[in-house]
Amino acid sequence: MNTPQLVVHRDKELMAQAAAARLITKIVDAQASRGYASLVLTGGRNGNGLLAALASAPARDAVDWAHLDLWWGDERYLPEGDPERNDTQARAALLDSVPLDPARVHPMPASDGPYGADVEAAAEAYAAELAKAAGPENHGPVPSFDVLMLGVGPDTHVASLFPELPAVRETERTVVGVHGAPKPPPTRISLTLPAIRSAREVWLLAAGEDKAEAAAIALSGAGEIQAPAAGAYGRSRTLWLLDAAAASQLPRSLYPPASA
Repeated sequence: MNTPQLVVHRDKELMAQAAAARLITKIVDAQASRGYASLVLTGGRNGNGLLAALASAPARDAVDWAHLDLWWGDERYLPEGDPERNDTQARAALLDSVPLDPARVHPMPASDGPYGADVEAAAEAYAAELAKAAGPENHGPVPSFDVLMLGVGPDTHVASLFPELPAVRETERTVVGVHGAPKPPPTRISLTLPAIRSAREVWLLAAGEDKAEAAAIALSGAGEIQAPAAGAYGRSRTLWLLDAAAASQLPRSLYPPASA
């Protein structure tokens, strides 16, 4: 586990714009070195805010969108096109406005798809899709994502891994069905912590006063079962991107002065 790096911005709008610029650079660098890049998207207001900022960024055309692989960290198990699904929101914020290769976009299954109400079968299918995309260089059943993004919930949840629930305790599987999530809808699909930790870089996004306590808990040495965000880290880098409100309960010694 590497020591998390923190970047604190003045407000959520600036945080989204700076994160979008940072992400463009990361994608372009990866594509320059190997011809493609691989991202895991997150939903929620901060994840969608970043995608909207990316859509309007002047440098977005530097990205070779046709050679970008997109995955999701979790999904609400709802019908395809439901406005509450993360992939629906991502398409509206960015994906429908850039020339992606549809074969490289990997949404999680929907509840009206081939697996019906069987969320466990849907999770197994997504795990198989990940394993198929993993090459010998990945040393495991998940591709080595360049950047895996996660929103941090007020209860410290990331993806759909909620404190104390079975999904956050999973150590073998890469994708699980989630039942009884404490926020609606109760049925979801989520990457597990082992899958998350396969990423080269994990970026955790938190903006707003309602995220301040969660950030403080997760960065204070809490256990991952009680605070799932504490267990989300990348192989080479873990980056927390916060606004001043979300960082307000952190000791000043933990992070440098606001970058903007």
